[in-house]
Amino acid sequence: MAASSHLMVTLPNLKLIMGLFFCVFGIAFAQLQPVTFYDLRCPGALVIIKKSISLAVLRDRRMGASLLRLHFHDCFVQGCDASVLLKDTLNFTGEQNAFPNMNSLRGFDVIDNIKNKLEILCPGVFSCADILAVAAKESVVALGGLGWQVSLGRRDSTTASLRGANSDLPGPFLDLGGLISGFAKKGFTAQEMVALSGAHTIGKGRCRFYRTRIYSESNIDPSFSKSLKGKCPKSGGDDNFASLDNSTSVDFFDSGYYKSLVNKKGLFHSDQQLFNGGFTKYQVLSYTIDSTLFQNDFARAMEKMGKLSPLTGTKGQIRKQCSRVN
Repeated sequence: MAASSHLMVTLPNLKLIMGLFFCVFGIAFAQLQPVTFYDLRCPGALVIIKKSISLAVLRDRRMGASLLRLHFHDCFVQGCDASVLLKDTLNFTGEQNAFPNMNSLRGFDVIDNIKNKLEILCPGVFSCADILAVAAKESVVALGGLGWQVSLGRRDSTTASLRGANSDLPGPFLDLGGLISGFAKKGFTAQEMVALSGAHTIGKGRCRFYRTRIYSESNIDPSFSKSLKGKCPKSGGDDNFASLDNSTSVDFFDSGYYKSLVNKKGLFHSDQQLFNGGFTKYQVLSYTIDSTLFQNDFARAMEKMGKLSPLTGTKGQIRKQCSRVN
């Protein structure tokens, strides 16, 4: 009886502590609207987005990874508010020239094309932030991955944070501890961090982000590092690409990324940290055995990420053009 009474007291306290933690770091996972949010206000909008993404990925398979990354880089900097889409002007500094984003973010034209179509269909109704969220899901589906429930009702920011983009986006040089703490600051567990890292099963990385790994690290397959040195010399070739998933097709959303890690073929230092003696190695191994487990965990984590500190109600605005405030 005493143990039960103690449990009843401490569980609310635990919730309070977690709530205080999220408040300290400015984290809010909002209650958004159901997927039917635009059914009456902008009927057919989701079909337009799906068709546009399917066509874009058909033309350029790498675009799926780019659009998924665009959503991630949006949500991790002041929330899922489309701030990443705002371009620099003489009087405004956006996030696109932050170190993790400079000359590497892609897909703006795809988002702009979708926005233009929706502005014709239902002017001033469908937010750019919601377009990014739906586009990320449809990109994964177009590449053979499992979809997830995308809640809607986000509004667009009138601000951006260059400082936040430089500080809050987990980088390719982080150790395991840095990855865990970086995701924890956004309200994610280590398990969710490992699952979200699986986004690297599609897409490519630049030489400047993996050069140190292939020339200076020992926890790498020798034949793998040798093959990469041809693409990434010690000097020059900073923008030469290599696949993030070296076990299966980089154009297919599967669990091949984790097999690469087990084989010591993680492209970035941060990738290989997930399978380098730390406790996350067990989760990595489980994903190599059960791809469905990975797909389900990734979908749940993405659904959660899409609710990260969005603007709702009367906050923000619905931009007429995604690249600038009204």
